[in-house]
Amino acid sequence: MNPSVPPALTALVRRLRHLEIRIRKAVEAQLQGDFHSVFKGTGLEFDDVRLYQYGDEVRAIDWAVSSKGHGTFVKTYKEEKEQQVLVLLDVSGSLDVSDGQRRKLDVARDIAGLLALSAARQGSALGLLAFSDQKELYLPPGKGPRAAYALIRRLFELVPVSRGTGVGAGIRQALGMLKRRSLVVLISDFIDGSYERELTMLAQRHDLIVVQLLAPRERHFPALGIVPLCDAETGQVRWVNTSAPGFRARVEAAAARREAELVNICRCHRTGFLALSTEGDFVPQLVNLFRHRQQSGRRG
Repeated sequence: MNPSVPPALTALVRRLRHLEIRIRKAVEAQLQGDFHSVFKGTGLEFDDVRLYQYGDEVRAIDWAVSSKGHGTFVKTYKEEKEQQVLVLLDVSGSLDVSDGQRRKLDVARDIAGLLALSAARQGSALGLLAFSDQKELYLPPGKGPRAAYALIRRLFELVPVSRGTGVGAGIRQALGMLKRRSLVVLISDFIDGSYERELTMLAQRHDLIVVQLLAPRERHFPALGIVPLCDAETGQVRWVNTSAPGFRARVEAAAARREAELVNICRCHRTGFLALSTEGDFVPQLVNLFRHRQQSGRRG
């Protein structure tokens, strides 16, 4: 790192490297083989056309080429070896909620930085779009350690202009930027009510991984009696009896409903999904994700 880099940022990069090493070793041990990458494609991409042969599926025929009168041709495909990666990161005010030590935003930055370092090691191009209810930061896909360190630094220094949330708007921005099929890692707490249509479009067009960030106090709010609560996004303050059974039941039900709705959307579209808490170690869950993607790629 450059000598002018703040010590806190140097410590962050060192910690992220340590996390990356832990993940790589864990995946290699469990698979008893080489850890290729979470960035390896899990689908197929168009390669070429060839003449139709007996036994080929009719749906594979390229009618546009065949209509030229030189024979019947079918499309051929090759396995995606590498995908462009975009980290789509929510940096709205609600991510300032913590477990008393780490904010959801801290976990989100760790994951984004970890993915950047892993992409640099694998030679994959990774970009970042950070959003609130507007675009806060866009870094086009880049390769190598220099691009990874630049991304980590810009994200570390980012002070969002807005504290509002617009998950659907953030997804629409990403859809407008992505010109070819990519791996998109969407990181948010999804405390927003209107994103299902956009999330469905993203899952249909791209290889999508959804990471939901959770803070325990959002489901099990501490019983503190009558206290002022400030909305992290609007700044509005209201006095609430946090010990009242009705209040506590509503908080828990709202959190459970958000999680269930998101899980159902991801299940319908066979989208990779992780729910990560600000408490505890998120590395084992990331290891499971990496391992699942590698095994899926091998089966393909």
